[in-house]
Amino acid sequence: MNHHSILIFCLIFLTLSGTQGIPLSRTIRCICIETSTQSVNLRSVEKLEIIPASQSCPRVEIIATMKKNGEKRCLNPESKAIKNLLKAVRKERSKRSS
Repeated sequence: MNHHSILIFCLIFLTLSGTQGIPLSRTIRCICIETSTQSVNLRSVEKLEIIPASQSCPRVEIIATMKKNGEKRCLNPESKAIKNLLKAVRKERSKRSS
């Protein structure tokens, strides 16, 4: 075989051998890398952010900003303590709106 036929064979082989798979999006960015396992007292929370799942992050994120030092904590939305905290927040908001 001469060099031209080897080159043509390689080009044909490379074009026919497509790779299949799921493309990974490089824009998946969640704010929370880890979630805190500590319980949080509602009185010590200055601000509570609930970020719903989206295309950029496939999970719900809950971020608590603490009053004392402004520290931001990522909370586990599946934790029973955090679910209770969210219920307390909803209850307090309903009292304010009444």
